[in-house]
Amino acid sequence: MRDAVKRLWPEIDWIKDAPLREQVTQAWIRALERSPLKADDLDRIPFTLLIPNCPVTFMEHKRCVVHIARESAKAMQDFMGRSLSIDMDTVIAGAILADVGKLLEYELGPDGQSRQSERGEALRHPFTGVALALECGVPHAVCHIIAAHAAEGDLVKRTTEAYIVHHADFMAYLPFKNPKNMKVK
Repeated sequence: MRDAVKRLWPEIDWIKDAPLREQVTQAWIRALERSPLKADDLDRIPFTLLIPNCPVTFMEHKRCVVHIARESAKAMQDFMGRSLSIDMDTVIAGAILADVGKLLEYELGPDGQSRQSERGEALRHPFTGVALALECGVPHAVCHIIAAHAAEGDLVKRTTEAYIVHHADFMAYLPFKNPKNMKVK
């Protein structure tokens, strides 16, 4: 399972803190062990069920979010670092783990198509993601990002790192809500 996580997430190596890097890896290992999905499914299932015929896979979206979050955090450090503290490891770990709970929220139906599981109907991925992360000892600052990255986070005071991941996630999601933005194949 560790090899599957390493293949899916080369960005984990961007996390400088070794214990945090291991905690993030362990959360993904546990998610894969408990999920009805296999690691290879993540390269073919859509990243969201909210967009009909979503053309972007789960891993394309997730890796894009991590890259956007990292580059955004770097730009904010460069221009506002004297006034704003940003922990890069927290941003990267939070972006990698933000949707780990979807592995418990999604399943493949008899037709081979992605759908929401019974558990997913009861508990959306921010909740299951935090539960997985806490089991693996992931720090609260990173769990806060998982909890606050989606609409559930609109009622809490997000940290700077959580705002970065939240906006990176929505930058890689909202354009697909307008079908006119998508390329015609």
